[in-house]
Amino acid sequence: MALSVVDLYARVLPRTNCGECGYPTCMAFASMVVSKKLPLKGCPHLSAKAVSRYQPELDVQHAAGKWTQRDLSADALAWARERAASMNLADLPARIGGELTEVDGQTILVLPYFQGVIHIGREGIRTADGGELSRWEQVFILNHMAQGGSRRPTGRWKALQEIPNTVSKIKSMHSHVEEPLRERFAGQKGKLAAVARSIGGVDVTAETASVDLAFRFQPLPRVSVMLLFWDGDKDSGFGAEVKLSFDETITEHLDIESIMFLSEHLAQLLLNR
Repeated sequence: MALSVVDLYARVLPRTNCGECGYPTCMAFASMVVSKKLPLKGCPHLSAKAVSRYQPELDVQHAAGKWTQRDLSADALAWARERAASMNLADLPARIGGELTEVDGQTILVLPYFQGVIHIGREGIRTADGGELSRWEQVFILNHMAQGGSRRPTGRWKALQEIPNTVSKIKSMHSHVEEPLRERFAGQKGKLAAVARSIGGVDVTAETASVDLAFRFQPLPRVSVMLLFWDGDKDSGFGAEVKLSFDETITEHLDIESIMFLSEHLAQLLLNR
C-alpha cells in the first residue's frame, strides 16, 4: 500500500515536531521522504522495526514515481478536511463563535476572520463574496474547528516559549515574524500603529507596561494575539524589538503549526500594507 505524505505523518511519524531530523515539522520531513526520497531513518525517533516495515513500501512507490514532488499544501488540506469531517456545523457557534444562517438553501456558519467574515459550509470555506481562501488558510480554519476548544480569551498572555512543545519554533518565529517586522518598523512607531489599526488591531499600549506600542488582534472570535514593540534607543545602544504574545487559551483552539501560520500571516498583513 502506497504511503502519502498524510499517511506517513499520521500513521508512522511521532508528530512531535522536534526538528532533530533537520526539518521544522514532521509534516515537512514526511514531504521530503515521499517526494524527495529522503530515507525514513532520518527520523531519530522511529524504531528500527518501523523503518524496516515502511521503507520497503516507500522504495516501491519511489521506483514507480508515485507522489514524488507532491504538493504539500494539497496533502495538508486533505488531512485537515479529514480531521474536521466529523464536526457538526450546528455545534460550532457555541465553541468557536460566529452564527448560523441560510444562504441559497444551505446552512452556513458566518465566522468573523480578521476584519471580515468567512462562510463555512458543506461546500467548503469561502470569503463573504464567494472567493476561495488559500489552501493554507483553509487548513488553518479547519484545524481551528477540529481542535475542540471553547473557552473565550482570558486576557492573560504567554510568549511562544512559554507554550509547551514550541522549542523547535523559536528560531522560525524570530526569522519569519519578529525580525522582518523589526527591520520594517524600527524608528517608525507611528507607521506601525497606523498599519496595525488598518488590519483591525486595538491599541492597548496604555494597558501594557514597559513597551512603546502594544496592539491586540482578534483574528477569530476565540483567538487573541498581542503585538509588542520596543522602538529602541540609539543613545543606549538598544535596538528595536518585536514580540508576539498569545492568550493563555491559545492551544485549546490552535495546534502549534496553526499558531505559527497565524503568526506569519499576521506579519505578512502588517508588512504588505
